[in-house]
Amino acid sequence: MSGLTAPKGTFDVLPPDSARFLAVRDTLTAPLRRAGYGYVETPVFEETAVFSRGVGESTDVVTKEMYTFADRGGRSLTLRPELTAGLMRAFIEHRLHTGALPVKLWTVGSAFRYERPQAGRYRHFTQVDMEALGVDDPALDAEVVALAVQGFRDLGLRDFELLLTSLGDATCRPQYRELLVAYLEKLDLDEETRRRAEINPLRVLDDKRPEVQAQLDDAPLMVDHLSDSTRAHYDAVRQHLTDLGVTWTEAPRLVRGLDYYTKTTFEFVHHGLGAQSAIGGGGRYDGLSAALGGPDVSGIGYAVGVDRTLLAVQAEGLDVGATAGVQAFVVPLGAEAKRLAVRLVGQLRQAGVSADTVYGDRGLKGAMKAADRSGATHAVVIGERDLAEGVGQLKDLRTGEQRAVPVGNLFEALRTAVTQEVGDN
Repeated sequence: MSGLTAPKGTFDVLPPDSARFLAVRDTLTAPLRRAGYGYVETPVFEETAVFSRGVGESTDVVTKEMYTFADRGGRSLTLRPELTAGLMRAFIEHRLHTGALPVKLWTVGSAFRYERPQAGRYRHFTQVDMEALGVDDPALDAEVVALAVQGFRDLGLRDFELLLTSLGDATCRPQYRELLVAYLEKLDLDEETRRRAEINPLRVLDDKRPEVQAQLDDAPLMVDHLSDSTRAHYDAVRQHLTDLGVTWTEAPRLVRGLDYYTKTTFEFVHHGLGAQSAIGGGGRYDGLSAALGGPDVSGIGYAVGVDRTLLAVQAEGLDVGATAGVQAFVVPLGAEAKRLAVRLVGQLRQAGVSADTVYGDRGLKGAMKAADRSGATHAVVIGERDLAEGVGQLKDLRTGEQRAVPVGNLFEALRTAVTQEVGDN
């Protein structure tokens, strides 16, 4: 057992760093809760078709990165490489579209992709994901983008940038596709890239290889060939973002890594993360529900990487997430004092005070070290002599001041002390 380690490309989140991880996760989701989005929990694995049909057959995610396996019943299952497709499957299966629209949902959880591990890119990662389904309204697009921006701002991030474009829709994509295919046919591309272009030529624009990018300088761009309706939609989105105080950079070559995006498409990058600069992104996906066998309804959403955002927080030197600890600590000396300590800690926790005590056979010196390490501001020390006198010693661990308190008053005295401390801060 001593030789077992976490799989390659994964990592453990441990205290005290886990406090910062939780703070980032909770800060990113808080704007969603305030905006009335409801929490959803979906399985960490789905039928493979959920992702092959939803994410897109031409994507690297589907062709190269999915963890797919046959279960004992011979069914093809896949660990989710992203969260949107599974959430959309739940939306369809439970007929959420028959209720009030838009349906506003959010979730947070692990996703898995078989990628080459490097800084900021892992095989197991955590995402905050949100979706607004059933209404095609530029104001809703702007709300979605602004909620992500608010999460980053609440963390104190400043060095991030919103990249924004429109990828058109069924009214203009076919004509643009013909233009792009004609352009790509003239380029010197390898066979795999040409096969990808046959499925979705937009994916070639997302190719990061320098030898491919060097040939794309004059490639036609979707944003230059929008229909009147999609142009009006994009203009309205930008006006609403301006009204919400959100700034952006036009990114006409932005494609994103998934096939389902239409119209509004966006990505967040952080300039302190080097090559792996993306910390989140999303867009509108009006055909995804139908592609999964559901009703032809619109949708928009985003996913933000908790791990990536934490790296951005660290890059800016932000103090996010206090080290996990307790407010109160009880130090018992002797068996009778231990019974009192266990009861007192239980009462404090029931009253909403974070409290702990020492376990195992420790002397006063070792127990007080544990109290200091706990992060508590106050401690109660209960020795045999104290019990004989019917008191415990209430100690301020910051100043060293100590006073005797009757045993019957210890709970209220300790709760008042730590509550007073919270109020002063």
